[in-house]
Amino acid sequence: MQLARVLPMLGARCVDEISPADVAELVATLHASGRKRETIRKSLTVLSQVLDFAGVKENPARDRIRVRLPREERNEPTPPSADQIEAVVRAMPHLYALAVLVLDATGMRVGELEEKGLLCGDLDEPSSRWRIRRAVEKGRRGRWISVPSDLFAAVLATLPPREDRDPTAPVFPGVTQERLRTAIARACKATGTPTWSPHDLRHRRISLWHRQGETWALIGARVGQRSLSVTADTYTHVLLDDRELEHAHLVDELGS
Repeated sequence: MQLARVLPMLGARCVDEISPADVAELVATLHASGRKRETIRKSLTVLSQVLDFAGVKENPARDRIRVRLPREERNEPTPPSADQIEAVVRAMPHLYALAVLVLDATGMRVGELEEKGLLCGDLDEPSSRWRIRRAVEKGRRGRWISVPSDLFAAVLATLPPREDRDPTAPVFPGVTQERLRTAIARACKATGTPTWSPHDLRHRRISLWHRQGETWALIGARVGQRSLSVTADTYTHVLLDDRELEHAHLVDELGS
């Protein structure tokens, strides 16, 4: 499939006659036809592999100076406001609502919290924190997450007593990225709230911490983001409000 996009323009050419200018024209043509940046990148990768196999020494598809992928503007995320999160949480099943509140409070990635990520053996009850294992964290370094005490207690209340817990059992059983996204979307629709995603809560938390004066180094350590420039450029946005959620009040509501 990837090679099929290349053949109409370069298929009739001898491999040693293809120049960086030809490849650059291929990129421009694919972009003009509406192909996305990632699609074009995959086509270039296949072309470079073909030319490598053919023994082309100075592979024009690998020329990073004269052959560049088109820039692709990303949509600017708009994190939900505190009012929007509160409205949606009240319309969600209890465990999913707790997951949303935890994501909002900690800036965790959804994959770190879902049923395959956070296990009962990762909980540190005396310190109200839990461990993100290296195998789960995107950067493969691992870290500890401090959780507001009211939220930590609410999560513990959903689990068996400590002596009866299986350390390998999930803290949020049944909660996956797709299921949480679906639960949020349904609650947004039911409450007339603009749809937002679980990852938007990470954008919101990092933006709040930044506005509250925390350094990028501390924020990066908290959320497991190695590149501070990426954290600053990607995860800080204009928020609809600066209000923190009243987690204790919401937890009481969910438990009633």
